[in-house]
Amino acid sequence: MAKVKRVGVLTAGGDCPGLNAVIRAVTKSLINKHNIEVVGIRDGFLGLIDKRAIMLSSNDVSGILTQGGTILGTTNKANPFKFHVERNGQIVVEDLSDDVIANAEKMGIEALICIGGDGTQHISHELGAKGMHVIGVPKTIDNDLRETDLTFGHDTAVSIATDAVDRIHTTAMSHHRVMVIETMGRNAGWIALNAGIAGGGDIILIPEIPYKLDAVKKKIEDRVRNGRLFSIIVVAEGARPAGGHMVIRERVSDPTEPIRLGGIGQKVADDVERVTGIESRVTVLGHLQRGGTPTAFDRILATRFGALAADLVADGIYGKMTALKGSEIVPVPLEAAVAGLKLVDPESSIVKAAREVGTSFGDET
Repeated sequence: MAKVKRVGVLTAGGDCPGLNAVIRAVTKSLINKHNIEVVGIRDGFLGLIDKRAIMLSSNDVSGILTQGGTILGTTNKANPFKFHVERNGQIVVEDLSDDVIANAEKMGIEALICIGGDGTQHISHELGAKGMHVIGVPKTIDNDLRETDLTFGHDTAVSIATDAVDRIHTTAMSHHRVMVIETMGRNAGWIALNAGIAGGGDIILIPEIPYKLDAVKKKIEDRVRNGRLFSIIVVAEGARPAGGHMVIRERVSDPTEPIRLGGIGQKVADDVERVTGIESRVTVLGHLQRGGTPTAFDRILATRFGALAADLVADGIYGKMTALKGSEIVPVPLEAAVAGLKLVDPESSIVKAAREVGTSFGDET
C-alpha cells in the first residue's frame, strides 16, 4: 500500500482535557517523523459535512499541550449517519456518510484520525466499514470505552472532583451536615468511584450498584453514633435506587443523546434529610469536570496515543483504536472497542478495597 500524503484529524463529542495534546502529538509526529501533511477538521464530523478544515503545521500546534478544550472545535450533534437537516420546513434525519467520504477525498484526505468517546468511535467504525481509512483515539472523562485501561481526560476529571470533595469536607464538618457531590459519567460510575475513594467519601453511589435509602440512612446514623456528625456522599449522575430509574433532567430531539441526566444529587440530599433529619446540601460539579488544564498524566497519555495513531497511519494500519494496556500503548480493533460500554464491576478489587476501608455503596443494610 502506498504511503498516504495527507491525513485528517478531528475531535468530536464533548470537550475534554487532553484533546489538544493529542492534536499536537498527531501533527508533530506525522510532519516531523513521517513527512505527511495534516489537515485539522473543524467541529468534528460537521467539518467533513460542511468541508471546513485548515492545514496544520508544527508551529500551529506548539504551545497547546497545556490547554484544555480543542483548537479544532467539537460537536456531539453531527453524526453523519443520522444527521438532522431541514427539508421543506421540516427537520428530517438523513445519512450523509457518503458525502463525508466524498468530501474527504475532495480535500485530499487519505486517512482520518478521530479523537473521541464511544459515540465518535462508533461513527469511526461505521465509516471504516464503508472503506474509509480510520484510526480512533479514545477520549472521555467517563472512562467507559472498552479495550483500553484508561481514556485520557478521566484523570483530570477525577482530580477536579477529588479537589471538590476535599473542599466540601471542611464545610460539612463545620456545620454537621450531609454534603452530596454529584459527578458526571452517565451510565458509568468511574468518576464518582475514583473521586469518592480519593476524597474519602463515606458513601459512593454509582449506576452499577443500585442503592437502598435505608442503607444510606444506616451508614449516616452509624457515623453519628460514633461521633462523626457529618457525612460525604459522592453520587454519579446515572446512579439510581434499587428498583428505580435514573433521574432525567430533560428529553431532547437529539439522536445521539436523547436524554440529559441531572438531579440525582438533589434527590439523594432531599431523601437523606427527610429520613435522618440532618441538614443536607448538594453540589453539582457539572462541566467543571470537563474543562481546564489537563493533568500531567493525561498530557502524557494523550501524547502517547497521538504518536501511536500517527505511526499506524504511516504504516497503513487502519480500523484500530489506540489503547492503554498495562503500561503499553497498543492498537486494538475498533470493532471490539465499540462492542459495549466498560462499566464498573461491583466485584472488582477497587470496589472491594473501598468497602474494606468502610465506604458504603448504599446496598447493604
